[in-house]
Amino acid sequence: MPPWPGPSVHDQQTITSLPSPGSGTTPGPWTAPAAGPAPDAGGAFTVPSGPVTPSAPATVPNPFAAPEDRPPPDPGPSATTGQVPYGYPGGPAHPAQGGYGSVPPQGYYGWSGMPPLPSNGLGTAGLVLGIVSAVIFCLWPVAIVLGVLGIIFGSMGRAKAARGEADNGGQALAGLICGIVGVVLSCLGAVVTVF
Repeated sequence: MPPWPGPSVHDQQTITSLPSPGSGTTPGPWTAPAAGPAPDAGGAFTVPSGPVTPSAPATVPNPFAAPEDRPPPDPGPSATTGQVPYGYPGGPAHPAQGGYGSVPPQGYYGWSGMPPLPSNGLGTAGLVLGIVSAVIFCLWPVAIVLGVLGIIFGSMGRAKAARGEADNGGQALAGLICGIVGVVLSCLGAVVTVF
């Protein structure tokens, strides 16, 4: 027969369910069967033989007492050495900088934030419209309109790139070129189709 694995966690006794010494009560039916009283090993967890006297309570200052009843706060090392800990402005070593809660020095305007993102929309739109007009030149009425829009957006994107507002000048130039090619091919297709 295998040894008994012991009680599960919910069957174990808690502090409130343990009988007090000398009460004569027995544990409830959920506890494991005991083979007898455990021998005292005489280790660190033995019951003291003499009377137990409580120690004196530690004196803690009352945080809710009036200010005159409280002891003064510890000034710390900066009062004796004259040095302020790293990262703390003001204090006895630097009275001109101010202490805690002082306003920051003039000229500090906070975090400047991120620089504005480049405005690349016109160059990208010019590139897309120019490529589409060059690809669908057989549909010459639509391709001419898309090619003209590709030329307009491509030239506006190049102007923004020249001013430094955008960083995709190459895409805008490619859109301009593809728009011109799409318009020329569409015009040739219209001439061949009509005549």
